[in-house]
Amino acid sequence: MRSQTHRTHTGGDDVVIDLTDRCRRFLAEEAEGADGLLHVFVPHATAGLAIIETGAGSDDDLLAALGELLPADDRWRHRHGSRGHGRSHVMPALLPPYATVPVLAGRLQLGTWQSICLVDLNVDNTEREIRLSFLQG
Repeated sequence: MRSQTHRTHTGGDDVVIDLTDRCRRFLAEEAEGADGLLHVFVPHATAGLAIIETGAGSDDDLLAALGELLPADDRWRHRHGSRGHGRSHVMPALLPPYATVPVLAGRLQLGTWQSICLVDLNVDNTEREIRLSFLQG
């Protein structure tokens, strides 16, 4: 297994960050044309991963849906941090902190419009770690 860890600045707003190009660069360095699996993991209790279309409004739609489902208000029992911070601790149950994608001949096997994205609703923690691992088949 080959792995790399990357840091990403998420800022102070709810965000969807496309990691697909970073994943492709990692595979270009580490997969060497092999078949296997790319595993992406964010070791945080308040971030998740989604495989979605980006750039056509779907990323904004995802944030809007999460905002409706997990509002940033005072209903949460987990109350430290900014208002509504408890929702960030619930989100990984809906968008897990991991994703695994097939790799054939060193290339991600995503659908035409699919992207691997970090989703972060935690405005209190603006730095995230992402671990990319290639498991050769």
